[in-house]
Amino acid sequence: MKVLCVVFLAAGMLIYGAQLPVFSTTGPNADAYGATEHFPVGSGETAFETKFMVGTFSHFDSLFPVHTVLPAAKAWEFHTPADAPEIQYSHAGSHYALKDYLAHLPITGLLIAKDDQILYEGYQYGRTDRDQFTAQSMTKTIVAMLAGIAVSEHAIGSTAEIASKYVPELKDSDYGKVTVRDLLHMSSGVACKTDEAGMETVSAATLFHQCKQANPAGTHFAYSAADAGVLGMIVGRAVHTSLGSYLQTEIWQKIGTESKATWTIDASGAEVPYCCFNATLRDFARFGRLLAFDGAWNGKQLIPREWLLDATTVKDSDAQLLPGRPAPFFGYGYQVWIFPGQRRMFALLGANGQRIFVDPQSKLIMVQTAVMEKSVDPARDGEMIGLWLSLVHHYGAE
Repeated sequence: MKVLCVVFLAAGMLIYGAQLPVFSTTGPNADAYGATEHFPVGSGETAFETKFMVGTFSHFDSLFPVHTVLPAAKAWEFHTPADAPEIQYSHAGSHYALKDYLAHLPITGLLIAKDDQILYEGYQYGRTDRDQFTAQSMTKTIVAMLAGIAVSEHAIGSTAEIASKYVPELKDSDYGKVTVRDLLHMSSGVACKTDEAGMETVSAATLFHQCKQANPAGTHFAYSAADAGVLGMIVGRAVHTSLGSYLQTEIWQKIGTESKATWTIDASGAEVPYCCFNATLRDFARFGRLLAFDGAWNGKQLIPREWLLDATTVKDSDAQLLPGRPAPFFGYGYQVWIFPGQRRMFALLGANGQRIFVDPQSKLIMVQTAVMEKSVDPARDGEMIGLWLSLVHHYGAE
């Protein structure tokens, strides 16, 4: 993207009228995040300590082994206004400007776009538009979209098929009997004791054979890295290539990405299906725009439209997925979170504040990367949702 003017703000103040993107060398509580040491990266062991989060979350590829996902030969460009429009929002009965949002929350990157128009793009803590930011669990939604393409290409017969058809070593495990649809919905009913970090050091066959059926499949939502892990194995086996290669050819290069991305791999050398895809903010925005157009990119359908509709709509028969059931606010679709209400809106959510919000009706998206100390922080989520709903109210009217 052509940058007409680079604006660095030492005090972290957003100046409206500045040309986009806007850059700041600081951010809320910057000293605690390592500002005096120029935001050090740390190591694999210290990656999630506050002091190292800014560095870590923009340098995953230097800490952990990755596969590279190559960009398009020619980038598709967003249009950028000459001046940043003044964006306001409401939260908890008060009214704020976007500069308040950036002052309240430890945002490393924020991009708001409507179709091909960027309304705001800014970076804090010395991050720039060339940095790769980690998606955390937003990666799960990427894998779910790859599953949709695999179904459309008949590599996966249907969402009713069971895991062991594609991953034979799961045949004698409880996961072997789970359907693709139940994995997409995080409703396998299978429980595992190993957390995400443990999953990366244990072979899939060993791990998933240790997981046991705790609830009938399709009846109980339980957010699970293991469900996402099994789904990723199915997709990779079905398409006979790595998840990164499949993403590169089927989506990433077709949406005109401008920078290489990386995807963290596990001990077996496979991409981690539940975490840690890393890309620039604008490339995440291109992916968000693809979802806003229900899988179409400039008139060409890359992900089946019916898949997107199914992925982002909760049927009454899936009571465990209705808004307010999987989480106090959101519902759940195909590894994607669904807003309550009549208007179909959805979100990709990653730990520590990574977000992509999508409104297909107006083609409005908001992409955010952050370094929140808590993996999940309901109080701060409320302000994020307040900003988003204000954006939809102002820019989403048809």
